[in-house]
Amino acid sequence: MKIRRSNERGYADHGWLRSYHTFSFANYMDPDHMGFRALRVINEDRVSPGHGFGAHPHRDMEIISYVLEGEMAHQDNMGNGEVMRPGDVQRMSAGTGVLHSEFNHSKENGLHFLQIWIETAKRGIAPSYEQKAFPHAERQGQWRLVVSPDGQDGSVSVNQDVNLYSALFNEGEQADTPSTRYAWLHVINGEMEINGETLSAGDAAAFQPDETFTLTGKKAGEVLLFDLA
Repeated sequence: MKIRRSNERGYADHGWLRSYHTFSFANYMDPDHMGFRALRVINEDRVSPGHGFGAHPHRDMEIISYVLEGEMAHQDNMGNGEVMRPGDVQRMSAGTGVLHSEFNHSKENGLHFLQIWIETAKRGIAPSYEQKAFPHAERQGQWRLVVSPDGQDGSVSVNQDVNLYSALFNEGEQADTPSTRYAWLHVINGEMEINGETLSAGDAAAFQPDETFTLTGKKAGEVLLFDLA
């Protein structure tokens, strides 16, 4: 197990946007943290009321948005326009090229979300979009598959051999860990005990295929688990 502490991440303050970078991104460059397998970006973004990312392009990347607090308004040139709330997972396959914007939908409250980039398995595919809600009840004390290559169990589908699980754990709560290959575990909030180590909000841990781990909630919180080829 290799731990990546929250305070080791890159940080950028643009006034309206405060962002922590788990992996190298924009002006933050760290050759030791360029990504993990196909996982290329985990940005923890906080957006001020009424602000956001204006229309900008992407291509050949799978982009996952995961809202933690507030509401995020999405629009793109494929004709999609939706508002995301906590529990929603959005997948946008940029493919041959897509233009999109993401704004804080509120003029009063902040927006807190994760922006996740996964390298695509196929370049030059047609752009596509998908958004689904995963209620707390489906994730409390258990791992809920929210992203997979084939949309298994009602998850959103992604063009890469990656499974992403979401879970909520109260103090003392445990659940059987899904079978993983290479694994990246990201603590969103609360505190978790993992193989005797305490991980807090923003901390992460990487695991090789032959490693096993046990997770127990120490303070109620939320966790993401990436299973990567």
